[in-house]
Amino acid sequence: MKVILIKYGELNTKGDNRNFFINTLYDNIRNKLKDYNVDIVKDRAKMTIKFNDNDLDKIENIISKIFGIHSYTVAEVCSDNLDDIKNTILKVANKLDYKTFKIESKRSNKNFKIHSMELNKILGGTILKNNSNVSVDVHNPELLLRVEVRIDRVYVYYKVCAGSGGYPVGTQPKALLMLSGGIDSPVAGYMAMKRGVKIDAVYFEARPHTSLEAREKVISLCRKLSVYTTSINLHIVNFTPIQEEIYKNCRSDYCITIMRRMMYRIMEKLCKKYNGVAIVNGESIGQVASQTLTSMNVINSVTNMPVIRPLACFDKLEIMEIAREIETYEISILPYEDCCTVFVPRHPAINPKINIALNEESLFDYESLINKAIDEVNTIKIDSEDDREFDNLL
Repeated sequence: MKVILIKYGELNTKGDNRNFFINTLYDNIRNKLKDYNVDIVKDRAKMTIKFNDNDLDKIENIISKIFGIHSYTVAEVCSDNLDDIKNTILKVANKLDYKTFKIESKRSNKNFKIHSMELNKILGGTILKNNSNVSVDVHNPELLLRVEVRIDRVYVYYKVCAGSGGYPVGTQPKALLMLSGGIDSPVAGYMAMKRGVKIDAVYFEARPHTSLEAREKVISLCRKLSVYTTSINLHIVNFTPIQEEIYKNCRSDYCITIMRRMMYRIMEKLCKKYNGVAIVNGESIGQVASQTLTSMNVINSVTNMPVIRPLACFDKLEIMEIAREIETYEISILPYEDCCTVFVPRHPAINPKINIALNEESLFDYESLINKAIDEVNTIKIDSEDDREFDNLL
């Protein structure tokens, strides 16, 4: 019998909360594999998935994107009878093409009488006896065969795949992600989810200054991010009236600062409306005028909500590399501008003063505009496969 054997990694460090993390991971895997005929069994050390052979490639692709998994492998399962173990390791080895090999055993079941080093010799001898064309190489083998003797059964495998790591999504409360069409914010959302944070996304739209294609771009980014979780609620905010008032009433070098302050005010209200406990964004220190430390301080002062900046100390090339890995980069560079880039002034303030920002904001009634924008928020639920709910928006 074959199973997918899942190892937890960092989840093993959670002490008394370990079961909560494992149970959340189990629920996430079960949800993602709901369309497949699988049997998932969990315990405190590992998780196994029985599967249909025809579904293996699809299931592995899904598992590779579930946070909380340190590694996974396809393993042959047998009893702890020595003859069964010998037959199973021959079954695995005989399907492979190799010249040198090594056996690496681990005996977590201490009732099993044969120690690991002795078991390595016995199983290595079994392979050599059945294949005169191979030899043992303990330093640099072409094939490393692993044997785990556990209390319930024995697992034999050779290829170990790295999981996405981190914590299962849902082990932390919800946060709201400021999702633009750029490169940075999808990466920030990915990294927040990797720490177990469930996210909703918020897109600030400025039609007709921005296009429907810009909205489609954000929806596509949301869909890419949703493969790492169950689904993502995308809240679309009509930011046009606020943005137009800012650029009509405020000095041009402070427009970006005030625009970001308005966004943070809206984000705080949306967090309270949708049960979020933090704001997540893609800001990186010094990357643009609104992301200098002085600007961040002035902008951040409008909210008491925690603001999580996963990319704060990353450079652009590092961010782009992650974006390519998670397949958001090619979408992000599509030439459709968002509201943050449409009205960028020639010389935005890089060291804004709080008293000037407050004075500029007093020139228009932003509170009523913010409340109206929140009342008119359009929300859609996005997952990696279903496009039907977008039809009324595009």
